[in-house]
Amino acid sequence: MLNPFQKLIEKQIEDVSHKMAAAAEELRSMEIVGSAGGGAVKVTVSGLGEVLEVVVDPQVISEGDCELIQDLLCAGMREALRKASEIKRTKLADVLPLAGLGMELPEIL
Repeated sequence: MLNPFQKLIEKQIEDVSHKMAAAAEELRSMEIVGSAGGGAVKVTVSGLGEVLEVVVDPQVISEGDCELIQDLLCAGMREALRKASEIKRTKLADVLPLAGLGMELPEIL
């Protein structure tokens, strides 16, 4: 038989678990866009950092500068992933109790 303290802890763990699942689902459904080259390259990722779409302006391709295209793709990807990481960190800080104390959270989603 559990004492009242154990029941309270189990309830809190269950609540956090449900909130984490909801946060993960919300992040999965988000579409975050990073761009580079004034919009010549756009990269869309989910809130979990999954790449959903990459769009390259045909004008950039017709110029045939492969190195430029590669640089733009990397820059667009970095921006999209940075934005997704910030959103995820904020979302998890709302869910996890220790995050409110300023504790750095590991990459858990």
